Amino acid sequence: MVAVASSSQANGETLASLRSQLTNLRALLVLSILMTESADEEQILRLATSAASSLGVWRVAGFVIGDRWWSGNQAAGPVDPALAGQLCELPETGGPVTALDAVWAWAYPLRSIGGRLGYLVVRAPREPAAEEQFLVQVLAQQTGVAVSNAKLHGRERETAQQLAQTNQALKETVATLSRGMQIHERLTAVAAAGEGAAGIAEALNDLTGLAVAVEDRYGNLIAWAGPGKPACYPKPSAYDRERLLRRLITAGRSVRDCDRVVALASPRPGVLGLLALMDPGRHASTTDVMALEHGATVLAVELARLRGLADTELRVGRELVRDLLTGTDDESAYLRAEALGYDLGLPHQAAVVEVSEGFPAHEDVLHAASRALRRQQLPGLLGTMAGTVVILAPGGGTDWETLRLAIVAELGGGRCRVGVGDPYPRPSQLAQSLREARLALRLQKASSAVERTSVFADLDVLRILASVEDLADVEGFVHKWLGTLADYDGRKHTELVTTLTQYLRHGGGYEATSRALSVHRSTLKYRLQRIRELTGFDLGDPETHFNLQLATRAWLTLQALRG
Repeated sequence: MVAVASSSQANGETLASLRSQLTNLRALLVLSILMTESADEEQILRLATSAASSLGVWRVAGFVIGDRWWSGNQAAGPVDPALAGQLCELPETGGPVTALDAVWAWAYPLRSIGGRLGYLVVRAPREPAAEEQFLVQVLAQQTGVAVSNAKLHGRERETAQQLAQTNQALKETVATLSRGMQIHERLTAVAAAGEGAAGIAEALNDLTGLAVAVEDRYGNLIAWAGPGKPACYPKPSAYDRERLLRRLITAGRSVRDCDRVVALASPRPGVLGLLALMDPGRHASTTDVMALEHGATVLAVELARLRGLADTELRVGRELVRDLLTGTDDESAYLRAEALGYDLGLPHQAAVVEVSEGFPAHEDVLHAASRALRRQQLPGLLGTMAGTVVILAPGGGTDWETLRLAIVAELGGGRCRVGVGDPYPRPSQLAQSLREARLALRLQKASSAVERTSVFADLDVLRILASVEDLADVEGFVHKWLGTLADYDGRKHTELVTTLTQYLRHGGGYEATSRALSVHRSTLKYRLQRIRELTGFDLGDPETHFNLQLATRAWLTLQALRG
């Protein structure tokens, strides 16, 4: 009976053990499903760690994945060097480790189809039973498979994301290329049709939706397209303009200039113009800027073509002007002008344009004068003589001061004087008009520091004095009235003759004379008193006043003639 009872008890324990093992295997099956469905590697490791408490006396010490150690909820870190050394010496099936502070510790390999991923490291206060170690092996196998699947899913997600990004980039590239082709085709069509700067501005406005301005080298508006055109187009100072051009040349591409984006129309080596997108809201996109820069290239070609035509026209005109002013017969002059498409049959007069030192070269002044004549719709021929620009225009039809101001505007500011000769009916007489223009310019420079236009016909007594062939009497008259002051100025390096000239010219007004001489009133009074002391003249005497006025004008005339 005792034997039967003992056998029955043993069978019962075996059956209970089998039921417990079956329960644990079912738990591992559920755990395997959960881990396999998870794509989060750390979640898989947490599930494996939490399952250990119900599977035996052992606990998960941590996981070695690659060269990283993961334990519990702590962030992954490097593997302890002692443990790493022991793991390297283990066989493929794993084995015991002594680097952990535990009675029993074992490393089970985490495997995948591609090979070993790492280890599941467990610890226990005693060596677990065989069935418990079997459960650890199963957990290690399930964890290895789940981690391998998670890594595979991660790589698939990364690949899919990369493909999506690549596809998006390809779409954007295709869209950019398509937009670039559209821009190229539109602007090329404008250039081929010869629509000029206005057509380029209109096309760029259609392509970008922004207002567009085309400016010349000096900031003058050539064309505008779009809304918001200012009634008076703002023009920067010469200094600000040059600074902007230097920025553009240095950048080698478009730049933002306050409320607009600008690009150079610049076939090397010169700058012909500038193209601008009005963008106060800063909405210009990358393709808008691309359209602007392509438009600037097309504009440079167009402006270079126009500049070439203008250069050819100017060159032919300059040759004619040179021959007219150095002496030619009337018949050949008429024929050459007719071949050029210019009417030389009207009386013409010569004008000399002179800019002060440090300002644009004669070629720039020549082109500025050409643009000014064209903008004011005035006929004329242009040339250069002795380093100055000469204009030949029909007599009586030109407002020369307005034209001078227009030339200054085309140059972007600066100091400019113009001398104008009398009109003459025959081309062979234009050399005389040039001499008068130069004399008028010299008389202006000698008599005034202010830049203006001086017309020979308006010089009155100065013109009469300049026409005297024998100047001996004139020089004697000047010496009689101004000789003492001129000698004093020569010895003392003073300016008494100039002071007297301005004083008489301004009617004896102290304020006007002081401004003209750029001296204080007290300085002027001192100089006038010194003049009275040296000459004994009563400046208030009408006859003395008249003779001194005539003498100072004759003095200016002599200076101009000697210049």
